[in-house]
Amino acid sequence: MSRTSRTARIAMTASIASLALLATACGGDDSDAGAAGSDGKPVEITYWSATSGAKETVEAFNKTHKNIKVKFGLVPAGAEGITKLSNAIKGGNAPDVATMDYSQLPEFASAGNLVDLTGTSGDLVEEKFPENINSLVNLGGKTWAVPFDVTPIEMYYRKDIFEKHKVEVPKTWDEYRAAAEKITKADPKVKITNFGGGDPALLAGLAWQAGAKWYGTEGDAWKVDMKDAASKKVATYWDDLLKDGLASKTPLWGEGEQKERATGKTATIIGAAWSAGSFPVSYPEAKGKWAIAPVPTWDGKAATGMYGGTSFIAPKGSRTEAAAEFIEWVTTDPAAMKARIKSAKAPSSALPANEEMRAVAAKEFDTSYFGQDVYRLAGEAADSIVPGWTWGPVHAAVNAGMTETGAEHSKALDQGQLAAEKSIKDRGLKLAQ
Repeated sequence: MSRTSRTARIAMTASIASLALLATACGGDDSDAGAAGSDGKPVEITYWSATSGAKETVEAFNKTHKNIKVKFGLVPAGAEGITKLSNAIKGGNAPDVATMDYSQLPEFASAGNLVDLTGTSGDLVEEKFPENINSLVNLGGKTWAVPFDVTPIEMYYRKDIFEKHKVEVPKTWDEYRAAAEKITKADPKVKITNFGGGDPALLAGLAWQAGAKWYGTEGDAWKVDMKDAASKKVATYWDDLLKDGLASKTPLWGEGEQKERATGKTATIIGAAWSAGSFPVSYPEAKGKWAIAPVPTWDGKAATGMYGGTSFIAPKGSRTEAAAEFIEWVTTDPAAMKARIKSAKAPSSALPANEEMRAVAAKEFDTSYFGQDVYRLAGEAADSIVPGWTWGPVHAAVNAGMTETGAEHSKALDQGQLAAEKSIKDRGLKLAQ
């Protein structure tokens, strides 16, 4: 079986019922200024993104396209970037193109904040992207975004630390804890990883791996279940590692995290396919010490969830035709991938959703840091994404609620559940009891 056919079977598939629920609320007008100005001058569009290599792709596009010119704007990642985009849409000054996490699409689409791309990009998505990825961007029978990447969770580990303490690379989460115990016992300053809160996306991905399904539908109502057995198992596992001093309570995505990892106090990083590109920049002195392995699983069988993931959208008010032309180029043209990977500061290791682009990426990416085929490993991980996960229409509120809890992952689930239920009711949507 080819990778294409295997990947197409991996479900991140939204149920038909949930798509219908989204369809009842979807708005977004089809603003369109065409792909060439009436005065013969190129159409100028704006593009906002926080992704690595985005600026370089714009530069490459502008050098080779005469009818459209793109002005790039770097925006913050995460919640801050979402807030900026939301405010811009409300103020009528949104960009023509932006990148957006898959988890945010249902909320933005159902609120009428995105242009329906069915007419301009629907065929592209159908023909150039695997079925399972299509389900993330086709909501309510309409295409609201074009996929960029797939983000399987992987494990990055310090070979020298594992070799020094004679620890085998763990294949299960039980083995991972045993490795943590052995390493920290030998050197109390070294922890297996840091996971002190601050990034609900990773907890979501690990719950996904364990078989959780946070969002679903019952009839015409949304169902939220963030306190199921699988999610609780994951949260308790990490809370215990933190409580027992085996994992660092340093929050993700901060200066403390960088310092711990750079000084050899972190034995592993639970990251995603996109993480690899940051290592040569963040930890240049550790070249040859880090390696990549499949993330541990609960039963030893290959399985993973997704950690983030990016799509291209046209916010409400976009000059759609020109935006669609740029989006098609940036997601399917080899020149775009080459430009992204040759980014001077942090070469992108994002695994393209378009599988033809993966071969281009694999040839262009410098593998000397790890000494491994980064894209082959990421592709294999993508093939093991657990089926059945969907996103709901209020995930921004869920993220905010979960982030407030710090390092307590079990409490984060409780807060996320409350935030989801309240937000669904506040938006006038039905909540399953």
